[in-house]
Amino acid sequence: MYVLVLLRDRCSVNAKGLIFVFHHKTQRKILRLLAVPVLASVLVAVMTSEAPARRSPFEPLAVFARALSYIELAYVEPVDQDKVVEGAIRGLANSLDPHSAFLDRREYEILRSDAEGRFAGIGVEVSIRDGWLTILSVFEGGPAAEAGLLPGDRFLSIDGEEARDIRIHDAVQRIRGEPGTSVTVTIRREGKEEALERALTRAFIDIDPVEIDLLEGGMVYLRVKAFQDGTARLLSDALDDAVDQLEERGGVRGVLIDLRDNGGGLLHEAVWVSDEFLSSGVIVSTRGRDGKVISEYGARRAGTRPSWPIVALINENTASASEIVAGALQDHGRAVLVGVRSFGKGSVQNVFELPGGSALKLTTSRYYTPSGRSIQAEGITPDLLAEQPPTDADAAEPLREEALEGHLTAQSNGPAAKRPSSREAPPPVSPSPKIFEADLQAQRAYAVLKARLSGRGQRR
Repeated sequence: MYVLVLLRDRCSVNAKGLIFVFHHKTQRKILRLLAVPVLASVLVAVMTSEAPARRSPFEPLAVFARALSYIELAYVEPVDQDKVVEGAIRGLANSLDPHSAFLDRREYEILRSDAEGRFAGIGVEVSIRDGWLTILSVFEGGPAAEAGLLPGDRFLSIDGEEARDIRIHDAVQRIRGEPGTSVTVTIRREGKEEALERALTRAFIDIDPVEIDLLEGGMVYLRVKAFQDGTARLLSDALDDAVDQLEERGGVRGVLIDLRDNGGGLLHEAVWVSDEFLSSGVIVSTRGRDGKVISEYGARRAGTRPSWPIVALINENTASASEIVAGALQDHGRAVLVGVRSFGKGSVQNVFELPGGSALKLTTSRYYTPSGRSIQAEGITPDLLAEQPPTDADAAEPLREEALEGHLTAQSNGPAAKRPSSREAPPPVSPSPKIFEADLQAQRAYAVLKARLSGRGQRR
C-alpha cells in the first residue's frame, strides 16, 4: 500500500551537509580500518566546531566505524563488508516506520515490476506485521482469491519453511515463480483454531487497474483497483467510451467510483485521476518535518469532466493513493463517500537509488487533503456509513495503519482538519444492478447515487 516517487541518486555537498562515498580498492585492511574511525572523528570535530551548541548528526559515525572495525578484525569468520554494511542500512530503515525499507537489487526490481502491474505469483499483496507475513489484499481472479485467502491471513509456512520473522524479499521470492508451478502455504486466520493449508498454482498476475460497467439510467460504475503506470489514462479512455456509448441514450448522468480494496500506488496517477473530476483547487499537499509544505498539487480546468453527480465507495482496505482521491473529491464537495473508514496510510515514500542497483525507500512526508486533514493513522471517514457483512464467519478484524508497530502519528494542520461525522446510508433500492447482487455496500451506494439523480440525495 505505497505512494511512490522514484528518484535518481543525486549527490551534493554544501556547508550544512556532507555525503560520503567509501571505495574499497586496497588490500591494506588494517590501514583502512584505522582510517575510518579517524575520518569519523575528524568529521565530528569539524561539525562540532561549526555548531558547538548542537550535537552533530555525524557523531554516531564514530561508533559505527569502530563497531565495523571490531567486526572485521575480531569476528571468528572472514567478513563480507558489503553484506555487513547492507545489513546496517537495512537496520537503519527498519528502525523508522513500517513503510521505510532498504531494498537490495532484487527487491528493487520487484518493486518496479509491481508498479508496472505484471508479475507471476499467487496474487496477493503482503507485508510484515508484528513479525508475521500478512496478506493486505487479494487480487481478484488470482490463485489466492480462488483458494479463498483473505486480507489479514498470516502465513505460517511457505513450502514447508517457516514464515515467522521472514524478510519480505525472501517471502516474495518463495511465493513468486514460473507460471504453472505450485506452492503450498499454511496460514493462520484470526478466529479459526486450526491452520489452513492451500496448494496454489502460480500464474501471471495482470492487474487491470480500471473496470467499467454501464448501468441503467445513464449511470456509470467505475472501479479503480490500483494506481499503477497508466491508470489515469485508462480511466480517461474508459470514460470517453462510456460517453460515446450513452450519447444516444441521454448521456452520462452519474458516476459510482469504487475505491474499495485499492491499496494505492503512484502519487501522480492519483493526482491525475482526481484532476479528471476537479476543475480547480488543491488536490493534495505534502508536508515534511515541522509541517513544512514540500509540494502542492492542484487541479486544472482543461479536460475536466462535466459536473456529474458522483458517489465513491471506500472501505478499510482503501489506502494511500486511493485515499488521496477520496479525500480530494470529498473536500471539494465533488462526491459523496459511502462505506467505512479507510486504512489511514497518509505518508509518502520516495525511492532513492543507491550504487549497485539497490535503493532506499524512505518516508519523507505526510500528505493532506485540500482542507488540511492528515490522513495518516486517521483515514478518510465516509459521509454515509455502510458496513459490508463478512463473507466468511472466520474473517479477521480489519487491519489499519494505526495498528502497525512503529506507525507515524497523525499531525493536524489547523482547526479545519477534523474528521467528519457519518450517518447511516439509506437501505438498498430494488432492483439493484445484477453486478451488485451479493454486494450490500455497492447496493447502498447505488441507492445514494440514484437518489441524487432524482434530487433527493445529499447535496454537498
